[in-house]
Amino acid sequence: MALNPTEPKWSLRLPADCSIAAIRSVYDLVREAFGRQERLEIDCSSVDKADVTSIQLLLSTTKTGEAQGRPVVLTSFSQSLRNTLRRAGFASDALIDQHFPQKKDGI
Repeated sequence: MALNPTEPKWSLRLPADCSIAAIRSVYDLVREAFGRQERLEIDCSSVDKADVTSIQLLLSTTKTGEAQGRPVVLTSFSQSLRNTLRRAGFASDALIDQHFPQKKDGI
């Protein structure tokens, strides 16, 4: 869970537990990071526990950023988060990409 202010964007690494039991603290981290800069990059590589609440939070964050003209980009989806996305109805990578802006291979 680290904010990295060394670049014009802020990056936030999500904690391992993004389940309903921990979502309030994850929400607080995302909210704080979102308020700091115009662009937010969220690293999802450490997520071991995820459920529909974490998907709702990430989707809401990206949609809010889009509506405010403040890009939110997700990076490095963990396998656990990808599995949760698929169980939640995002059946393909194309569908995930459509709803969750991602940075892939440095782009």
